[in-house]
Amino acid sequence: MKATEFLSRSQVTRDVQSFLRGKSKDAVGRRLSHFLSTHPEILYVEWKNGNRQDTHGSVKPDLNRAAKPYLLKARSAAKKGVSYSSPTFSYNGKSYFVMSQRKPLPSADQSIIAIVSTEVIQAVERHQRRNMRLVPYPSEGRYRIESAIPGTGEETTVRSGEDNGNASHYSIDEIVVKFRAPLEEKQLLQLRKDLDLTVVRHTGKTYVFRSKKHQTEGLKQYFLNKWDPEFVEPHYLYLTNVRENDMDMDTSIIPNDTLYSEYQWNLPEIATETGWKVTKGSEDVIVAVLDTGVQADHPDLIGRLVEGTNIVDPSSPPDDDVGHGTHVAGIIAASVNNNEGVAGMTWLTKIMPVKVLDSSGAGSTYSVAEGIIWATNHGAQIINMSLGNYAEAEFLHDALKYAHERGVVLVAASGNDNTDRPGFPAAYAEVLAVSATDSDETRAEYSNYGDYIDVAAPGTSIPSTYPGSRYAALSGTSMASPHVAALASLVRAANPGLTNEEVMELLRRTAKDLGTSGQDAEYGFGQIDVRSALQSASGSNTSLQLYPQQVRRQLERLKVK
Repeated sequence: MKATEFLSRSQVTRDVQSFLRGKSKDAVGRRLSHFLSTHPEILYVEWKNGNRQDTHGSVKPDLNRAAKPYLLKARSAAKKGVSYSSPTFSYNGKSYFVMSQRKPLPSADQSIIAIVSTEVIQAVERHQRRNMRLVPYPSEGRYRIESAIPGTGEETTVRSGEDNGNASHYSIDEIVVKFRAPLEEKQLLQLRKDLDLTVVRHTGKTYVFRSKKHQTEGLKQYFLNKWDPEFVEPHYLYLTNVRENDMDMDTSIIPNDTLYSEYQWNLPEIATETGWKVTKGSEDVIVAVLDTGVQADHPDLIGRLVEGTNIVDPSSPPDDDVGHGTHVAGIIAASVNNNEGVAGMTWLTKIMPVKVLDSSGAGSTYSVAEGIIWATNHGAQIINMSLGNYAEAEFLHDALKYAHERGVVLVAASGNDNTDRPGFPAAYAEVLAVSATDSDETRAEYSNYGDYIDVAAPGTSIPSTYPGSRYAALSGTSMASPHVAALASLVRAANPGLTNEEVMELLRRTAKDLGTSGQDAEYGFGQIDVRSALQSASGSNTSLQLYPQQVRRQLERLKVK
C-alpha cells in the first residue's frame, strides 16, 4: 500500500507538470476537461495563470470541508511558487490528498491545485488481502553491484555511460580469496557457519565466496585478519570492449520510464538491464495472459496487445474489472523507454489477453482450460497463468498437454499459502512452476514451495500497470510468474529454433542457485537470470549449459526411430 501511494503521487505529479508545460491551441477549459477525463483519480482542479483562473471537476461538500485545510496550504504554496503535497486524509472510508504544482519556469505564474483520490490504495489492500489469503477468498535482485573509484575502493555512483570511465564495479555480497593452500572440507564448513557463505567459484587455491549476511568490506577484513591469504579482493566485473549493433560502453540499459529507477528493484535484481544487451524481444512473440483481462487503453500498454478473448462472457471484450490481469501484463510488456510509468521486461513482446477469471478474481478450471486451448489455437507461444488452487482437473490437464504438444511454454504461479502442498496448474509436469522471492533473494514468506518448483522470480512489492490508467505495487507468486513468462519470450526472440522443452530447461539451467545447492523446494533450480539465459540462448559460449540436454534429446529421438 505504501509503495502504491508513492507510485500514485509520483505519477500524478509528473502528469500535472506535463500539463503545465504543454503547448496547445485549445482553450484552457477544454484542456482541463480532457485532462480530468483521462485522469479519473484527479477529482477537482484549480488552474491559475496570473489573473486568469479556472476550476474543473466537483467534490461533495463534506469532502471539500475535509480537504479545506490542505487546500489552503496548497494555495499558499502556489502563491509562493513552491510545490505542496498534503498527507493522505480519509473521508467516508476512502483516502485522498491535495497537491499544488507550479510551472517549472521562473517567468511563469501558472499553477494547478488538485484534490486527488488514492482509492487505488484501498483497491490494492483489498486485492492483497485476497491474494495473500489474509481474508477468506473466494468469499463462500540478485544482481547487486557497487561502484568504486579504481585504485582507491572509495564508493562512487554511476549515473551515465560517461561515469563508467572512472569506476570499477563489483558484487557487493561477494569476495575473492586466494589462500596459501586449498581449503579442507572442515575449513569450508566452518566458513559457512561463521559467515553464511556459499562457494560461487573455485579454482585451485582461489575461491569466490558469496554471503547472505555480510558485504564485501566486512568479508575482506575477516579474511585479512583470520587467514593470512595470498590476496583478498572484491569480485570485480570485467566489461567487453566491443561496439557493434546496439552495443555501447555502458554495462546495462537503464530505461527512462518515470517510475523505474526509484521503484522497480525487480528488473535489475535478475540482470534484465544487461540481458537487454542481447535482445529486447520480438514483435513476433506472443504471451497469452490468462487472467482477469487487461485494460487495453492503458497508456503504458497501447500497441502491446493483440486480439484476445473473454471466456467468462464471450459477448464482451477481455477488459479487466479486477486489476490483476493488467498488473501481470505490465510486468511482461509495459512500454519501455517511453518516459511513462513503469518498464516491462520486454520491449517488443505482444500480450494476448484471455479473460478466464470473473469480477471476483475467480474462475473455473474449465474456463482456464478453454482459455489455454483458445490461446494455443490463436498463436500464443507462451502462456502465463497467475492463478491456481490445489485440485487436479483432468480436462485442465488435457488442455495443458494439448498446448505443450504444440510447442507452447506454460508458466504458472505456485500460490501464496506458504505451503508445500502442490498447487495446480503449476505442479503439472508440462508447466514451469514459479515461487516468489523478496529483494534480498530469500523466498517470500507467503510463497508456496515444494519439489515441483522449477524456478523463482521477484514477487514482492512489484510496481506495474493498473486499471484506470494508474500504477500499483502488488505482491504474490502471481507477480513472480510473469517475470518467467517474459524471460521465456526473450529467449524465444533470441533463439526462435528452441523447442518449448529446451526453453524450459534453459531457464532452469541458467537460474542463479539459491538456498540449498542444486534444486531445492524453495527456489527450484534458482532465481531466473536474464543475462545468463539470453547469452545461452543467443549462442555465446555459455550455451554449453544447454548442449548436453540437446545431445541427449537427439540421442533419444534416434533411439525411438
